[in-house]
Amino acid sequence: MAGNEQPSLQAQSVKWIKKQLGETAEITSVKPLKGGTSSTLFELAVQENGNVLSYVLRFFHKADWLEKEPDLAKHEADSLQFAEQAGFPVPHLIAYDETGEESGMPAVLMTKVPGSVVLQPANDEKWLEGLAAALAELHQTQAEGFPYEYFSYNNAFLLEKPKWSKRQNDWMRAFYIVAGSRPAAEECFIHRDFHPANVLWENGEISAIVDWVNACRGPAGIDVGHCRVNLAQMYGISVANDFLAAYQRHAGSLFTYDPYWDLVSLTDILDGSPVVYPGWEAFGMKGLSDELMRHRLDDYLLSLLDRFDDF
Repeated sequence: MAGNEQPSLQAQSVKWIKKQLGETAEITSVKPLKGGTSSTLFELAVQENGNVLSYVLRFFHKADWLEKEPDLAKHEADSLQFAEQAGFPVPHLIAYDETGEESGMPAVLMTKVPGSVVLQPANDEKWLEGLAAALAELHQTQAEGFPYEYFSYNNAFLLEKPKWSKRQNDWMRAFYIVAGSRPAAEECFIHRDFHPANVLWENGEISAIVDWVNACRGPAGIDVGHCRVNLAQMYGISVANDFLAAYQRHAGSLFTYDPYWDLVSLTDILDGSPVVYPGWEAFGMKGLSDELMRHRLDDYLLSLLDRFDDF
């Protein structure tokens, strides 16, 4: 290892990386990447044949997540390959270690793609249009044969009345709706965690979509709903609604909106009293508070129930 390398990687991990890149590859720097909350990300600068190349190494360290989904590393590896073959701008998979036996813990090694996260755009309308267009294009990909299938994260039957909310009875109504019959929907390739912090930009254009560990076959409405609930928390309901309108323009007749999927996406993020997602603050978002998150989610809930009543 180079003498100036930060002691962030254990010898076992370095040995595995060199095995994938070639024994002559020299790791010259290791830098933790911001924004990761459920996994640990590092940017690696590697000297190979006189060139310095950049890679991203993801370690899956959350025991409870791995207990539920022990194949996380393989899942992301399969998703990256599927998305790249479909022509989307994603990191190129180098290698993965599903069990962590070789690398120390379950890991994915991939190329570092250009661009950066933009959460406070100079042109809000162009930014939203770009997000919507990218997602609509993704959903044009059929996922027949892709082995991962959509499932909801929370069981609506088991969700309890949220004591943090000023609209507890309305939340219980939402749980009842989500626990009811699921509307029929065409399956396509979905990212499953599409939101602004997983999209990279360069020169005003989207350069890459990252974080593919949850990709699967499922209804497009889940991706739309997940992005909308993130936007509602970050910026308010109007931005979430503007995104939906932009997505509908780009998807056209291929997408039929159903507020059910918005409600599922909303209930899926519940895990105790809402707090500010650390990734947003890591990427420079200011002015958010846990109290604001509770207030915005209550407001967003009411807007969705109104949509459901009018549907």
